[in-house]
Amino acid sequence: MSKAIRAVVALASISVGLAFAQTPGGPPKPGPEHKRLGYFVGTWRSEAEVKPNAFMPAGKMTSDDTCAWFEGGFAVVCNSSGTSPMGPTKELGILGYSTEEKVYTYLAVENSPMAMTSVPRGHVNGGSWVYEDESKMGGKLVKSRYVMNETSPTAYAFKWEMLGENGAWQTIVEGTSTKK
Repeated sequence: MSKAIRAVVALASISVGLAFAQTPGGPPKPGPEHKRLGYFVGTWRSEAEVKPNAFMPAGKMTSDDTCAWFEGGFAVVCNSSGTSPMGPTKELGILGYSTEEKVYTYLAVENSPMAMTSVPRGHVNGGSWVYEDESKMGGKLVKSRYVMNETSPTAYAFKWEMLGENGAWQTIVEGTSTKK
């Protein structure tokens, strides 16, 4: 590489560095959409009924969820443990907001073979949160919808629905969560 090209590359690198170093107002701050996630911060107890469906056995489901702000205040991280018709459950979930897409996001890993291959995206309207997703389950492409309705500052009702082959939404899990 010639000295002239190295000089141009070095000057460009310094200019980019200075541009980032001189960002007005300091580091970014969470916006109102990020702050709205604060509703979920705390310790929650969930109880639900798994309805008959093609992906898991029906029965009772419970979980204890501890949710806290991730450093910076842009996301809430939830650690969950409980029981389901398939046995003990563990989950790590991250609630966030994409300022680029203007949607809420949810990413999770759990102690089951069901791995998320997509990030559900959602919107909030008043006290109603609706997340939609399209991913593979059991080798099939499945559309799902997760709806949470705040019933008070310390409780919400939820349901998880899947779009059936007939085009109708089928509720597969329905329950409530209460802040301890």
